[in-house]
This record gives sequence, structure tokens and C-alpha cells, in this order.
Amino acid sequence: MAQTAVNIKNKRARFEYHLLDTFVAGIQLSGTEIKSIRRNKASILEAYCIFSKGEMWVRNMHITEYENGSFYNHSPRSDRKLLLNRKEINKIEKFLKDKGNTVIPLKVFISDKGWAKMEIALAQGKKLHDKRHDLKEKDDKRDMDRAMKSFK
Repeated sequence: MAQTAVNIKNKRARFEYHLLDTFVAGIQLSGTEIKSIRRNKASILEAYCIFSKGEMWVRNMHITEYENGSFYNHSPRSDRKLLLNRKEINKIEKFLKDKGNTVIPLKVFISDKGWAKMEIALAQGKKLHDKRHDLKEKDDKRDMDRAMKSFK
């Protein structure tokens, strides 16, 4: 069986939030969860990270049930523990104390050693006018690229 690269991204994250800092965290998974992730059967669009009892958790991440899992299957939307070192956890905890700050997942990937990893970002929500500004910049860049292409 050909191995495909795992490419699970949160495409809306950069549009909805100002990303301030990123971390790479391991994810504590069961056997059927990792099998579903290796088949790209997961979504982090609505996921967010919470801080509870000195640990980071990802909530609302959807991992589709593994079709060959029988009664060992996992629940699709359960909370999953993120594996970070103490220094990173303390930095994130301090960041979350300010109002309006959040931690969001950006992408899920498999490391070189075969471990499931998640890239998370410290973020602040964008206002509506910031989103409009980003869309305008994107349209302007597209128009400039079209104009440059027509001159060639």
C-alpha cells in the first residue's frame, strides 16, 4: 500500500485570527485514532485548545471512526491530550490569562519517527475590518499577478 502524506490543515485559522507564536505538540491517541489520522480522516476546523489541571487538551477535533475497529473504536469528538514540555505549557498558560487570547490548532502531521504531531498557535481573534483588509490585499495581489502575466 502506498503511503500518502498526512495533510490535515485548519485553513480558516489565518483568516479568523492573528497568529502570534507557534508550537509543535505531540497528541496522545489510541490505536484506532492514529489509523484514521494516517488515512486523512480527521478535521480540525472547529477545534480549539484548552488548559485544564496543568495540561493542554484539544477539544472538538473530529477523528472519524476506523472502519475496521469493531468494538475497540474511539469516540470521534473526545478531548485529546497534547504533549508539551513544562516550559511551553507555562508560556501558554500565561498567554491564556489575557482576555481575547486563544490557542488553535493549525495542522496535524506525522513526524519522521511516525508520531502524530499537531502544530498549535497562540492567537487573537481578528475584527471584521481586519478580515476585510486581508481580503482586499488578497484581491489586489491577484489583480497584480494577472496584470504582470498579461505583459509577458
